[in-house]
Amino acid sequence: MTAIKHALQRDIFTPNDERLLSIVNVCKAGKKKKNCFLCATVTTERPVQVKVVKVKKSDKGDFYKRQIAWALRDLAVVDAKDAIKENPEFDLHFEKIYKWVASSTAEKNAFISCIWKLNQRYLRKKIDFVNVSSQLLEESVPSGENQSVTGGDEEAVDEYQELNAREEQDIEIMMEGCEYAISNAEAFAERLSRELQVLDGANIQSIMASEKQVNILMKLLDEALKEVDQIELKLSSYEEMLQSVKEQMDQISESNHLIHLSNTNNVKLLSEIEFLVNHMDLAKGHIKALQEGDLSSSRGIEACTNAADALLQCMNVALRPGHDMLLAVEQQQQRFSDLRENFARRLASHLNNVFVQQGHDQSSTLAQHSVELTLPNHHPFHRDLLRYAKLMEWLKSTDYRKYEGLTKNYMDYLSRLYEREIKDFFEVAKIKMTGTTKESKKFATLPRKESAVKQETESLHGSSGKLTGSTSSLNKLSVQSSGNRRSQSSSLLDMGNMSASDLDVADRTKFDKIFEQVLSELEPLCLAEQDFISKFFKLQQHQSMPGTVTEAEDTDGGTLSRQHNAGTPLPVSSEKDMIRQMMIKIFRCIEPELNNLIALGDKIDSFNSLYMLVKMSHHVWTAQNVDPASFLSTTLGNVLVTVKRNFDKCISNQIRQMEEVKISKKSKVGILPFVAEFEEFAGLAESIFKNAERRGDLDKAYTKLIRGVFVNVEKVANESQKTPRDVVMMENFHHIFATLSRLKISCLEAEKKEAKQKYTDHLQSYVIYSLGQPLEKLNHFFEGVEARVAQGIREEEVSYQLAFNKQELRKVIKEYPGKEVKKGLDNLYKKVDKHLCEEENLLQVVWHSMQDEFIRQYKHFEGLIARCYPGSGVTMEFTIQDILDYCSSIAQSH
Repeated sequence: MTAIKHALQRDIFTPNDERLLSIVNVCKAGKKKKNCFLCATVTTERPVQVKVVKVKKSDKGDFYKRQIAWALRDLAVVDAKDAIKENPEFDLHFEKIYKWVASSTAEKNAFISCIWKLNQRYLRKKIDFVNVSSQLLEESVPSGENQSVTGGDEEAVDEYQELNAREEQDIEIMMEGCEYAISNAEAFAERLSRELQVLDGANIQSIMASEKQVNILMKLLDEALKEVDQIELKLSSYEEMLQSVKEQMDQISESNHLIHLSNTNNVKLLSEIEFLVNHMDLAKGHIKALQEGDLSSSRGIEACTNAADALLQCMNVALRPGHDMLLAVEQQQQRFSDLRENFARRLASHLNNVFVQQGHDQSSTLAQHSVELTLPNHHPFHRDLLRYAKLMEWLKSTDYRKYEGLTKNYMDYLSRLYEREIKDFFEVAKIKMTGTTKESKKFATLPRKESAVKQETESLHGSSGKLTGSTSSLNKLSVQSSGNRRSQSSSLLDMGNMSASDLDVADRTKFDKIFEQVLSELEPLCLAEQDFISKFFKLQQHQSMPGTVTEAEDTDGGTLSRQHNAGTPLPVSSEKDMIRQMMIKIFRCIEPELNNLIALGDKIDSFNSLYMLVKMSHHVWTAQNVDPASFLSTTLGNVLVTVKRNFDKCISNQIRQMEEVKISKKSKVGILPFVAEFEEFAGLAESIFKNAERRGDLDKAYTKLIRGVFVNVEKVANESQKTPRDVVMMENFHHIFATLSRLKISCLEAEKKEAKQKYTDHLQSYVIYSLGQPLEKLNHFFEGVEARVAQGIREEEVSYQLAFNKQELRKVIKEYPGKEVKKGLDNLYKKVDKHLCEEENLLQVVWHSMQDEFIRQYKHFEGLIARCYPGSGVTMEFTIQDILDYCSSIAQSH
């Protein structure tokens, strides 16, 4: 670096009368490393100018060139970036900010130190040095340091100090008094030395002359010291006097402090007593209400409620530190505890008595509801109990064990009450379904244990709540309930021992109304009880009770709720779960009873599963819209699974019975039973499922049934011996097509088209097969003619063949006079009539198709005669009009 400095001084700065004081090797921050030098310089001429010069190597690299220079007075800020850690970066703030990175921290520090010294020496405007160590900024600069920074050439500059104006004036006056001062400097210096010696002597004489004044001053100082001693003695006596006063004032201050402290303590004590009296004092009226209040009257309940709230506030008051150590507070808390315990015991006992009394009054009304299909109204019971809702909330917050015991007692008692009501209700529903009116009268008059209806229904559902009755009892019920029903063929839908086709529309409508009434009675009952539980037991706070786990499952992969018992208690995290668990306990008999009723309805008539599926789906959908997790929604969802299974079972049994259908070998087949019963099923299903929520289930059933019908019709047709296969296929697919066209079932459009196609194909096949060749010899003759033409003989030359000349043609034609043709057609009509069944009424359609086919053959023969025997005059002995007349007269005669 020294060599570079000398080179720069020699080549760049000496020619410009400048001296280089400091140099630093730098590059611009954030860019590619292109090194240059920043130089601090001063001019040799006066006035001195200080500059910062940027020097850069030439592109060829053989010499340095001056690139840019800034005056030091334009420098505003020097930012060293960090005053503690070593950092080679620094910024110089001229008109814009220049960011540099030095090659080393030492060079950066030396350069900044030189800039600071130059600023202190030559500039009145001070530069701001930011993030610069204090060691680099010194007020005085030793000559040695200057030399280390600026080099030997700077020594004269460091020692030189500029004279001020007064000093210059004095020197000029002195020099004017000695004309030779400029020409003979040594003489002038000797003169100045002599004058200095004269001045020193004068100063010593002046000091010696002032000794007398010094002695006088010393006396005055001694007198002053004596006065000071006297003042100190007086001050000491004053201090002793003040010391006694201080002791008295300290005693007075201490006394005042004790008085103030006592007053403060009294105020605080009064505040604490007022706090305890205001917050822990229970009025006598409240105490009397808690001890003797009437819990049976509205006014007494209100007084007890207010007293219980006041007691709760007193017990829940937030005591301050130390209150719990007071005997009075402890006694008052014990008194409150005794009041709470006695009142909670009295309240729980009274509410248990209310439960029993209300249940007794409710049981007395069961007889009047037993005959009608209605459930008793619990609204008066709920209304009376809701008066105690606030007290139940108080009991819940103060004594949860008694609250829990009341909840358990309520659930236990109400479950038994509802079980009696609901079982009686379902007994009446079963009686109305089976039509046993005599037993219903007995049910209204006889005790429950001796009821004939109960004995009858127990044979249906058994002790386990499932439909496990004997076959004889079911047969007995079926005889009683279907005495005036129509008798039809019903092998397809026969479920168990009861025939679905023996039930007329009125019976099915009756069942639908009964089932709907059952659901309509259960739904408000459950909703009312759920609303009451929520209000009475104040279930806003989350508690934990033993629960059950619900799981969604359906036979077709749907999402229907099913309940599985859980062996261990599960935490209930919401009010709805708590309510649902209480509802499950109270109404535990609803689901088994509904399943029994569904099983009975399914036994009476398998078609009832359609009604039940629609009704149950609608009620489940309604309940889920209100609350998907409620007891009603879950229970109805579970029952809906059973209904859906019965529906699927009904469809599966129909398909199975299709496959088991046997036909008589001696009688014609006609319309197969399962085809007619599919029509009955579809008609009934369309009327039931109109605007239903579960239409998709019916569409799936339609698809399964129609495919089974198609397959088994073809199977029966193949096995038929007396009736031709084409007739069986034609008649049954015509019936299916007519049914689907009438009902307009959108999901079976493809099957409708398929049925029409099969009917058309087999009609054409049967016509061609049955008609055959009514003019057999004529048919054989013209087949020979067509064979000759096919061999290459021209049509007009066929008559020259010996076997096919005009004479042979006339012989064949004479064998088929009109009378014989009519006789043959009459026999054909009788044959077709034997094959076809009357109920489908396709005889005229088939006969008309045969007539058209016969006329087509006739026209074909005429065409051959015209082409192969032109001009021969040979014609058939009957005309097309004769054929039409024959067919018309045959049809009319039969």
